[in-house]
Amino acid sequence: MKRTHNNGQLRINNVGEEVTLIGWVAKKRNFGSLVFIDLRDRYGITQIVADEKFDSITSQIHNEYVLQVSGKVVERQSKNPDLPTGDIEISATNIVIVNVANTTPMIIADKTDALEETRLKYRYLDLRRPCMQAKLIKRHRIVQSFRKYLDNLDFIEVETPVLTSTTPEGARDYLVPSRVQPGKFYALPQSPQLFKQLLMIAGMERYYQVARCFRDEDLRADRQPDFTQLDIEMSFLDEEEVMNVIEDMFVTMFKEVENYEIKSPIRRFGYKEVMETFGSDKPDTRFGFNLKDITKVFENTEIELLKGKIIKAVVGKNVCDQISRKDIDELTMTAKKNGAKQLFVFKNSTEGFNGSLVKNMSEKEISDFKQSLNVENNDIVFVVAGEFLEQACNPLGQVRIYLGHRFESDKLVGYDMLWVKDFPLLERNEETGGLDAVHHPFTRPYDEDLPLLDTDPLKVRSHHYDLVLNGYELGSGSLRVYNHDVQQKIFELIGLTDDDINRKFGYFINAFQYGTPPHAGIGLGLDRIAMILTGSSSIRDVIAFPKNASASCPLTEAPTVPSDKQLEELHIIIKKDE
Repeated sequence: MKRTHNNGQLRINNVGEEVTLIGWVAKKRNFGSLVFIDLRDRYGITQIVADEKFDSITSQIHNEYVLQVSGKVVERQSKNPDLPTGDIEISATNIVIVNVANTTPMIIADKTDALEETRLKYRYLDLRRPCMQAKLIKRHRIVQSFRKYLDNLDFIEVETPVLTSTTPEGARDYLVPSRVQPGKFYALPQSPQLFKQLLMIAGMERYYQVARCFRDEDLRADRQPDFTQLDIEMSFLDEEEVMNVIEDMFVTMFKEVENYEIKSPIRRFGYKEVMETFGSDKPDTRFGFNLKDITKVFENTEIELLKGKIIKAVVGKNVCDQISRKDIDELTMTAKKNGAKQLFVFKNSTEGFNGSLVKNMSEKEISDFKQSLNVENNDIVFVVAGEFLEQACNPLGQVRIYLGHRFESDKLVGYDMLWVKDFPLLERNEETGGLDAVHHPFTRPYDEDLPLLDTDPLKVRSHHYDLVLNGYELGSGSLRVYNHDVQQKIFELIGLTDDDINRKFGYFINAFQYGTPPHAGIGLGLDRIAMILTGSSSIRDVIAFPKNASASCPLTEAPTVPSDKQLEELHIIIKKDE
């Protein structure tokens, strides 16, 4: 089954050539004396014309049959400007049915009638659609660009274990039982974090890996239980040098893959700045509706709900009449899900200035409120009061996104890339009252903040940096702790006992005693990068065989129930719900 050309290759300058093509039947149109067949492969579509002498075979042909067609390239009388091959067609001299196909459960075209569950169940058919193939091809080009860039900078690709020991990295581990060591379990890596740091201790200096990672957590549009990240680590570079390497890598990739110029240097924001301005540590700065601080307006207030609180506001200019009661109810629920005790709403309309707190506000507070926010007719103001910065800002960050996407959608074009840095090292766990690492416990604190580890650990800043694109976090990285005593101190602050440390990190801590170099790195979400660059709404569209929202695979029906024999070999008994 040979072919001379692919189905996206032939042009007007090929007219007169004898060619052989192979592909799937995308469409068949019968005009009596002539039958037209659109033959499709990965590269495109070419129109085939068959006359009456092929009636016996064309009558058997249906969509998605695999054909081999030989014939002469001729100029089309009715050209199709929407197809690269639209100036020509193949006048068939021989047609062979290579394979037949059942009627497909979905339309194999860019526009399909299938629901996502059907698309995932018949993913091999879904991936025949040109738009889906284009997404995977672009993903490949992204990875190819990254690899080429890193190779040119003397990075080496090293694979790290998939079966390893469990480590606390912010999500649940997937556990794999050991048959040969009954009662013991491997963990699938949430990331190659410890191993890439060990590679720096091993003197590799510059490492990368297109790494498979696994996290047992609740899913959403940009999250999967098994995902891929570009994992990078390097020694003897400071924070600015590391960020410059990653930045230039993205500038290069955008130029090669999208022919798009990312402005360099990429803007850098501090964590506190983005939280106070955008209400998010991964802001989309293409639209407005930025947060305003109005704490001073209420510094002497008698309103108990606002006393001693950090108070933030977002103003919707001239949109009050476009926001319904239902919209406000939905925004209130969203704000509460993101930490707000309450979302206060103020309207300035033809009916006057009103809101849930107006009757309790003094005349001075009303005047200062309007003046500080420049409240005008038909404005709506959303306000949140919080005990701490994140509680006041995070909820309004979600309100800001809603307003931006609804009222400034015309600005959501292009690519908005930025760095966020200077994150706090630790945060308070609201459930336990203890301390947690904001990202992971291997992030290096600022040297000048080290004394605060003993006196006020929540004020310690870290050398952590996030790369953000269009409101999505593409990746997180940091300078790593390379001092044994500092690492031990951080473990203790997050509540790990000596026994915990030795059991979970004994091999890692031991390695620190043999000359650990200063090192740093980053993990970049390849699925998310591909999702944004392909204009997809979900990372499932850029993963060949993804899971659904229930973490199941409709194609393979994984996860499946193991056999009794398998469970017996693993010494596992499944406890049934009562």
